[in-house]
Amino acid sequence: MAYSKCVQTVIEHLDRFRPDSDIPEQFLLESSSALQQLHPQKQTFILDVLSGCLEHQRMLSIVLDAFYQREGHFCLRTHYNLFRVICYLAIFQLEELGFQHFQDIVKSQQPLDLMCKFLQFFFNPRNLSTWLRDEWSLLYAPEHVSQHWINGLLRWQPEMQELISHLQGLVTQQSQSHFSRTKSNFTEPREFRLTAPRPRTIPVPELVPIMAKTRAVPKSTYQPPREQKLLQVTKRHNRQLAEELLLKATVEELPCTVSRNHRETPLQDTRIEPWHDPSLRIRRTSKLTFYRPDGSQVKLNTAAILREGALYQRQVEKELQRVDKLVDGAGDFSKFLKWQKTMKAQDLEEQRAAEECRRLQGKLSHEEALLARQHLVQENKQRAEQKKEETAELMQQCMERRVQEQKVLRKRVEQVTEIQKNIKLVQSRLLRDRQQTAQELAEESRELLRCQAEEAREEHQQRCELIAQLRALETQPVRRNKLVDLTQTPGHGLEGEMSLVELRERLALLKESQQQEQQERRGQIIQDKRAKSQELRGVLELITLCRASAGRGAALRWEEKKAPRVTPPPLDGRVRELQSELRDKVAERQRQAARLQVSVPTPRAACPRQRAQRWLPMEEIRERELRTRRKIN
Repeated sequence: MAYSKCVQTVIEHLDRFRPDSDIPEQFLLESSSALQQLHPQKQTFILDVLSGCLEHQRMLSIVLDAFYQREGHFCLRTHYNLFRVICYLAIFQLEELGFQHFQDIVKSQQPLDLMCKFLQFFFNPRNLSTWLRDEWSLLYAPEHVSQHWINGLLRWQPEMQELISHLQGLVTQQSQSHFSRTKSNFTEPREFRLTAPRPRTIPVPELVPIMAKTRAVPKSTYQPPREQKLLQVTKRHNRQLAEELLLKATVEELPCTVSRNHRETPLQDTRIEPWHDPSLRIRRTSKLTFYRPDGSQVKLNTAAILREGALYQRQVEKELQRVDKLVDGAGDFSKFLKWQKTMKAQDLEEQRAAEECRRLQGKLSHEEALLARQHLVQENKQRAEQKKEETAELMQQCMERRVQEQKVLRKRVEQVTEIQKNIKLVQSRLLRDRQQTAQELAEESRELLRCQAEEAREEHQQRCELIAQLRALETQPVRRNKLVDLTQTPGHGLEGEMSLVELRERLALLKESQQQEQQERRGQIIQDKRAKSQELRGVLELITLCRASAGRGAALRWEEKKAPRVTPPPLDGRVRELQSELRDKVAERQRQAARLQVSVPTPRAACPRQRAQRWLPMEEIRERELRTRRKIN
């Protein structure tokens, strides 16, 4: 039976198989129906090999991917299925086929150099016994892999080495015969009969364009503007004025600015003491010197002028609408504002009472926590006595365990001394194994060097052929340039054809027309700028009038703020109840501490840092009250 043709049909069927879309069972049925005309023996052989390649696809792909990655860099992917069939036959069908039939199949396949390289890689004993065994063991049982596949392949090593050496001899003979055939076909170079080149025509010189003169850089570019200095002076003046006003307001409103001789006596654990916080102290500074700005105004851009003008225009329209409504008989909001002011004051008082209640509730919870701590200390003492008794019992048990462990350790020491006597025999065996592996590695390195030398020889031959082809291409004649007439039309039959001279003239006329349009646009832009500047002047006049009226209104509001403020009313009865409950809790805690003789820190014995942190929320509440009063007034 011709096994080579059968292998070729298997490769053709594998090339048609698509793992993404085709199903293996359906593909086998289709291929069996296509092989009905063949002999039954050939048909069974082809179907067995085809089904085996599809079934063990993952196992075979491990070998082929490693071959393409390590040795087969110059191998084509079209030979992938050929290598797959050869690998399957070597693993599963070598015993049934016999070595002679396998040798005939390998020799019948082309190219022989790739087959030799693949067999040399696959039947390498180092690859079979190291990484290939490990990779196959991940898919199948390690015992099955080593017993049925690896040992079988290692058993055929002598015959495979003879086959590989025979294939290498055939490859060298083919290369020598090819070299002898191609050696007589070299081309002989001849001298070219070169003609004298035509003289080149002198091109028409292009007109030198006349560039417009550039304007000189103005001196103001490298000097800071005068408005910037004026802005800095006005900013400094406004900042100093704001600091002075803020200082006056804080002296009038904050209670911490009052001298210590005129302070009120604080309530017991309820009144805020802001002088403990250094951030609320006001430092006395020397008298400040203020600089009056000049009469020059700040220069605004167009966007700022239009934005402010639109704002004042909307304000004026709203005011006119309000006046029209009052003339028509609409009511005034003065009564509603007074009622709103009184309601806000009542809400503020209720808020202050609720905050005071929350503070007192926090103190109550603190006292309750201290009482719970005292109870916890007493419970911990009882638990400590129980723990001491338990630890004594555990120590006694540990002593007994240590005695037993020492007896076990003595027995282990005796066993170790017996094992050390047999170490010398094991070391001699290891030395023998290492010597054998070293000899095998030396032989493999020699084979690798020989293969590399052959590959380098083949690459050198290919480079020589490429160099000969490149030199032949360089000797080909080069086309010369043609003469060009600038006044002649090309004559391609296109619409609007013209010569280069006519094209340049038309471009010059087009540039002149564009310059005229540009000048007209500049004149129109200048007129638009003049109209826009006149409009901005009118808007600036409106802005000055509105600013003056706004300044007068601000002065009136400032005078209203200086009016005397109403003192807050006293706290309600709910706060008094919480204070009395707090006193009872403190007395109970002190009695419990005296009874247990346990030192518990009281709120007054806290460090200054804790005291400051405790009063921080109360100070924030005080600041919020001051802000709300300012808004109401």
